[in-house]
Amino acid sequence: MSFSWTPHRFAGGVLALDVVNSVVLRHDATRRIDRFAVRDQMRSFPRAAAEFCAERALFGDIVPVAAENEADFIALREVIDLYFRERILNGGDDQLLAGLLEALAKTLRDAGPDSLAAATAHSVLRLIAMPDPERMKICGNCGWLFIDRSKNRSRAWCDMAVCGNRAKANRHYRRKKEETP
Repeated sequence: MSFSWTPHRFAGGVLALDVVNSVVLRHDATRRIDRFAVRDQMRSFPRAAAEFCAERALFGDIVPVAAENEADFIALREVIDLYFRERILNGGDDQLLAGLLEALAKTLRDAGPDSLAAATAHSVLRLIAMPDPERMKICGNCGWLFIDRSKNRSRAWCDMAVCGNRAKANRHYRRKKEETP
């Protein structure tokens, strides 16, 4: 199957969430796809982030994660997901925050300053200090994390063109099916 990084794949609104969202359908074991499991996709991510990520002006040119640091980067991605998903659903957890901060410290010590890992760590630190944490949400269709920057804070999908459209089409289909005698 052909794959390319597109603007939709950067719907998180910040680099850290776009990295987390590299796992498609995270909580559906039968359909889950880890885009970083394919080395070429992980290596091409920084170039795509420089084009599509909402924070691209903050981090400039970044280089892919070094091969010897890939496992640590994947572990960081999972800790980021765990912490922010918990924060959205239940308001946060000090133990998860401590684990995230430890992973960030390790990343910042080990990664080069222009690496994807370092840029992701800096993005996470900005998210932790975010003034409106309730703007971070989970997509009602695919489960991706995203920042709701809508004026009335009512965004329900990571991307209206993809997930919003699918949800609305599904709702329309179910209504029409119920109306059919």
